[in-house]
Parts: sequence; structure tokens; C-alpha cells
Amino acid sequence: MPPRPAQARATARVAPPLEHRILTTATLCLLAFGAVMVFSASFPLGAINGGSGTREFLMYLFAAALGLVAMRLCERHGLRVLTPELTRWILLGSCGLLLVVLVPGLGRNVNGARRWFAAGPVEFQPSELAKLALVLYAARYLADNPRRLQRGFREAIAPIAVALGPACALIAVEPDLGTAFVCFLTVGSMLIVAGAPSGHLLRIVLFVGAAVGLMIMVHPYELARLTSFLHPLSLRSSAGWQAAQSQYAVGSGGFWGVGLGQSIGKLWLPEAQSDFILAVVGEELGVLGILLVVSLYGMIGYAGLRTARRAGTRYTKLLASGLTSLILCQGILNIFVVLGIAPLTGVPLPFISYAPTNLLVMLASVGLLLGIARPATQGLRLVSDPGAPRRAARADDRALDPDRDRRYRRARGTGPGRGRPVAG
Repeated sequence: MPPRPAQARATARVAPPLEHRILTTATLCLLAFGAVMVFSASFPLGAINGGSGTREFLMYLFAAALGLVAMRLCERHGLRVLTPELTRWILLGSCGLLLVVLVPGLGRNVNGARRWFAAGPVEFQPSELAKLALVLYAARYLADNPRRLQRGFREAIAPIAVALGPACALIAVEPDLGTAFVCFLTVGSMLIVAGAPSGHLLRIVLFVGAAVGLMIMVHPYELARLTSFLHPLSLRSSAGWQAAQSQYAVGSGGFWGVGLGQSIGKLWLPEAQSDFILAVVGEELGVLGILLVVSLYGMIGYAGLRTARRAGTRYTKLLASGLTSLILCQGILNIFVVLGIAPLTGVPLPFISYAPTNLLVMLASVGLLLGIARPATQGLRLVSDPGAPRRAARADDRALDPDRDRRYRRARGTGPGRGRPVAG
């Protein structure tokens, strides 16, 4: 029998940490839940309009499959591929698409909003890519310039404002104030994590408030939404129709709901399978169903912030906090709109609403979070004799400090009773 080697190297895959498992479980649960609710919300109207009633459901499954592939690729290769140069190109490309989608004949116009490129049943919304691009750019800038935030407001914020301002302006012109607001909230949360002075943050809040007020005054569409938020039931036959129907649906569900697939409100609620799918959840599954959704988002928030805290570099900390904020800000805003706590916005519920582009971007974001949460593969030494660990440790010490043995021998030679005899 040939002798066994004294040492051997083997590669062992480290078990994923708790935050990795929580992120994976919560995301897959939200996807499964979203598939069921998209089918329940879209099937009746699809069948009434003469179709099979499964178009949105099948498109959701297709987008989810592509998103899971993107999530896996981003988990394994995302952090290595996302160089500063590629991040800048993604940001410039997304802003270019935001500009092109506004050109008549190129972007698809739906209910007065020009937000999509369409090729048959396939649609792409550039603003969703822009949200992720802004998070990547802000994380890179804040990580590479940690001291610049402590300087004057213009010098500290200008590099982020140059990217955030034009992107949000193009999104707001579509018009899509909800997505622009999500971008501001996400980047603002990253500034807080990075340690921006409170004076800078206050100026940003005042500027954003003034910009939103100007947009509301310029666009009567947004002003009507704000008015309907303040008096939804009094305007339920006009601008407050969606808000009123959403509250009727949630209220009629009670605590336990009327039963899966038994909703009546989805027949009257516009975009029931998209922006207002939580109202269908509230009617069919009651308050219990809404609490389940909120709990799953809470799991993502906990795991994402835990990932940010345990990340090894400043860049990954900021990126993890930004991606977590992107998911949570969008989810919280949608929940507030459905419950009547915030004005109407065109923001889908992450992982659950029928919004293929948003689903792809959210799953890619989760993939980057998983890549930050999962530790790298580590090498383990397999030993065959008891003295091997001590010899390996000494070898490692010599590799780190080649002069260690020389200094040790010289020190031994100068002590009493060592080296040449001492004359008496």
C-alpha cells in the first residue's frame, strides 16, 4: 500500500451564513406567492376579454425564470464583473435609454405615460435599470471618496447630483414621480450610511421637496393624484377611483379574507395584477395575507442589513445597504399607496406585482446581495500525522517573515554559554 502524503490540499465549500439563507428563502417565497396572486388577479378579466386569462401569468413565470438565472449569475460573478468602468457605462446606457423612450414612435405610450419599449408581448422599462445603475454608481463613489462628504455641500454632493439629477428628471418627465422618489430615497439612505453631514441631508430634502412641488404644479395629472389622496372617497368617481376601490377591497377582506380567487374588487380595480395587487391580497387573504407579505419583506430587510454590517469592504457595505434600501423603499411605498397612506404612484410591489422588468432588476439585486453575503471558498489542510499542523504553522510564519529564523539564531548565539568561550 503506497504511503499517504503528509499534507494534502483540498477545497471545501463553506456553508452559507444565516443572512444568505434568509435572503434566498424570503425571495423564493415571495416569487411563489407572486405567481399565485398574479394568476388570481389577472385571470378573470383576461377570460372576460376573450383571452385565455393566462397571458400575464405566463409572462410572470418567464420573467421569473430569467430573473433567477440573473440572480445566480450576479451571485457568482457580479462583484468581480462590476468594475468602475462598467458601472459608469451601465449608468450612461440607462440614461440614454431614458432619453430614447421619450421619443415619439420609439417609446410606448400607455395612459399618457411613455415609459416602455415594446416588441410584441415583451416590454422593457428603462427606469428600472436606471434605479440599479444609480445604486451601483453611488456605492462606488461613496466608497472611493470617504472624506469628500465632509467638505462643502457642492463639492461633496455634486458628483452624485450629476448622475441622480438628470436620471430622476427624465423619469419624472415620463411622468413617473413614484420611481423618481424611490431613487431619491435609496440614494439618500446610502448617504446616511456613508456618514453624510446632517446639513447636507437637510439641503437635499428641501431641494427634492421643491422639485416635487414644481412637478405637481406643472403636471395637472400629478395634482389630481394629490387631491384624490387627500379626499379619496369624495372623488371616488373620478381621480380617486383607484384609491377608493383599493380601500374597499382591503376593507372587505377583514382579517381572514374572502378566500383565494374569490375577490370581487379586482374586477373594478385598474391594474389589479400590477400596482394594486396588494389590494387583491388584502381582500382574498385578509390582514393575515398582508402581514405575511410584510414579514417576508422584513426578512429581506434584516438579512440585507446584516449582510451590509458583516461585509468586508466599504464598497460592499454601501452596495448591500443600497440594494436593501432599493427593495424596501419600493415595497413600503407600494404598501402605503394601497392602504391610503401615500398618494398614488406607479410603483409595483417587488417580486409580487406583474412587472417583468422590475422583477428582473429586483432578482439581480438580490443576487448581488447573496454574492456579498456568501463567503469565498476556502482551502482546508488535510493532515495525516499529529506534527503536521505545527510544521505548517511554522512554515506559514517563515513565509510571512523570512528573517525570523536568522534573527532567532543570532539572538541565541549572543547569550551566556553560547558561541565562543568567555575568557576568565
